Amino acid sequence: MLNENIRAIRRSRGLSQEELAIRLNVVRQTISKWENGLSVPDADLLIALSEVLETPVSTLLGETVSEPKADDWRAIAEKLEVINLQLARRRAARRSILHWACIALCAGIVAVSAFLLTWGSPYLSWDYADPETAVLGVAVHALEWLFVRLAPVALAGALVGAVLTRRRG
Repeated sequence: MLNENIRAIRRSRGLSQEELAIRLNVVRQTISKWENGLSVPDADLLIALSEVLETPVSTLLGETVSEPKADDWRAIAEKLEVINLQLARRRAARRSILHWACIALCAGIVAVSAFLLTWGSPYLSWDYADPETAVLGVAVHALEWLFVRLAPVALAGALVGAVLTRRRG
């Protein structure tokens, strides 16, 4: 059925196999194989074929397409409305998750900062003559130093994110 439809629609559009092949960016033999039923186009080529022939894919595949009635349009509109509502809910859920993640990040930064302030960097008084203690002390100091440098930027970003993602209305 597909092969006959491709041949009939191609001929009705006044296209040769070569012209159709050029428009689809395939070789002429590919069109010949489709029309002789030796192979079928993949999904991407089927869509491209429908666009070149200005024919719906369903017509190429053999379905009869009738003009939609007013009730069909109403049903389609209702389905689209349901889909739009689902998308809006997903968007709101993602926004809420992002909002609470930003708030949690702010709380985490504040908690770690408070811990570091009360901790007082005791590793500075460790005996660095022992290699294991020296490596651990340097690692802890590097993490503390990195946190102190990055925390203000991360806190500012998280606060802005929490404000921008809050629920409106």
